[in-house]
Amino acid sequence: MLSLLQIFTSVQRQHSVHRRGLFIALHSSSHRSIGSNFMQMAHSPHHETKALLYRAPPEVRGMVSLDRDAFTQTIVIPSLRVPKGVLNKVVKSLKRTIVQRPGIPRVVQDKEDGIEEDDMRLVLLDPLRVSSLSSFNEAETEALRSFAVPQELQDYNLQLKYCNLKTEEVLEAVLPEGQEITSAFSRVGHIAHMNLRDHHMPFKNLIGQVIIDKNPGVSCVVNKTNMIDNTYRNFKMELLAGEENMVAKVKENGSSYEFDFSRVYWNPRLSTEHMRVVQEVKRGDTVLDVFAGVGPFAIPAARAGATVLANDLNPESHRWLQHNVKINKVAAAVRTFNLDGRAFVRGPVRQELPALLRAKAGVHIVMNLPALAVEFLDSFRGLLAGEPSCDAALPTVYCYGFSKDEDPERDMMLRASQSLGVSLDGRCSVHFVRNVAPNKDMMCVRFPLPKEVLFSAEGEQTGPEAEPAPKRQKCGETAD
Repeated sequence: MLSLLQIFTSVQRQHSVHRRGLFIALHSSSHRSIGSNFMQMAHSPHHETKALLYRAPPEVRGMVSLDRDAFTQTIVIPSLRVPKGVLNKVVKSLKRTIVQRPGIPRVVQDKEDGIEEDDMRLVLLDPLRVSSLSSFNEAETEALRSFAVPQELQDYNLQLKYCNLKTEEVLEAVLPEGQEITSAFSRVGHIAHMNLRDHHMPFKNLIGQVIIDKNPGVSCVVNKTNMIDNTYRNFKMELLAGEENMVAKVKENGSSYEFDFSRVYWNPRLSTEHMRVVQEVKRGDTVLDVFAGVGPFAIPAARAGATVLANDLNPESHRWLQHNVKINKVAAAVRTFNLDGRAFVRGPVRQELPALLRAKAGVHIVMNLPALAVEFLDSFRGLLAGEPSCDAALPTVYCYGFSKDEDPERDMMLRASQSLGVSLDGRCSVHFVRNVAPNKDMMCVRFPLPKEVLFSAEGEQTGPEAEPAPKRQKCGETAD
């Protein structure tokens, strides 16, 4: 069914043509009966091109402080008088044409001259689908005949309130005409995270309150105020509506996570990617998570039977990572570190890798820092220099990055090759993860770590210091 908001918009645009438009406004100054006019308008040529449609009250436009009562209006819709004994059968037969609105009943008490009739009920119909008895299809018409439903449409005065409108309908009625409407948000536990544009800012608190009203379970709405441009991958945010409680509790792929959303990085859009990689991990394998965050790769891998070394530079992420390891009861399988990614590779990974390769178990190295991870690949150059080279299966690397190139797969392969110092052409696969902005994709390049990189005696021996400041400044994902 077309939304009431489309109806609001068409009226505001000088009564532009609507395909059927049968909502009729009952203005407070004139509550005249229009039972016969309803049918006449539905068939008149003039009505087909310029219908009198329902629209939001003028005082709603430009509202910055939410007044829910201001949205209340009464409209006329068609209905059918149905004997109570066959009510359920009729409702089932007319499911295509019955009115469908949040909080609007499909069946109401029938009142004839103000007197309730116990043996009859009114079935409310969608006026955008039903204008006359001929609007019913053959099956519906036969059902009405077989159930002895009176062949006459009745007018019903329906009061529409704020609670009956959808989010988009409320916002389109409020924001200045022609402005882009946004009702999209990322859900992180009880928190709705929005990315408002400049023209939304005068209405930001109203938008936040509408999001809370229309989404059960959401009690806090925040707006991102800057890019993810610092070392710890969190972003500044402002509270739009609700409680100022940033500690979220979420479930993803069967695991539980708790964290302060304002101080760590979490993206609910990566759930599928987390599962995709973890499904490649077998019991007895080892996962080395270089940029672990609060554990969305590390914890499900441990639950799948892997041994995990998980690292993150952000002290808050590390603290919540340790907490999530405990609440998911995988502490025996996960060791956590609070190091720079390069220090983690040159330290704990360097110490553990020789024994892991000799054990011939699967080793997976996850590098999910899309803005910078490719540049950390050079830390594997000569990592095991001086160690005896082995013919066992080499570690599998999953390295994430952003690409704005016309050929993002080739772009990721070339950049990873440059950082490693060897060509990965024909030796890797590149997976599209998601689109993060116009002409900007998140990709994952997967490859076995080349032996000539790992055991090279000529590798670049980069120390364990943190990445240089210029690299930190390049870190920036648009959190869409």
